Amino acid sequence: MSLGLTANYLLSVNEDEFGNIPDFAQRVDLKARFNANIGNVLKMEPNMDIYPGLDLGLHNFGAHLGFRYFFTDGFGLFGEAGVPIAKYDKNTSGFDRLNNQFVLNIGASFNL
Repeated sequence: MSLGLTANYLLSVNEDEFGNIPDFAQRVDLKARFNANIGNVLKMEPNMDIYPGLDLGLHNFGAHLGFRYFFTDGFGLFGEAGVPIAKYDKNTSGFDRLNNQFVLNIGASFNL
């Protein structure tokens, strides 16, 4: 199991049809995360891991599923997909929908 934090900031968001642009609160999201690392349960090599998890953020409560591959003991790459389970505002519209949709993430992973 692992716990973590993630921060997201949306870049390159165009204005809407009325000329409005999203403000900082609509672009940023901060989430606390819980992962169940099950690579060893599935008898994968020690440098690989699959992890389902839950996240609690500023805009929603969601779930994610990811895969991590470590090239060395301390550095690896990951890819994951996430979906919102419960939105804090059920009637999201306009820019409020930006952080309440399906996401794909790729990135670097560090083992401290």
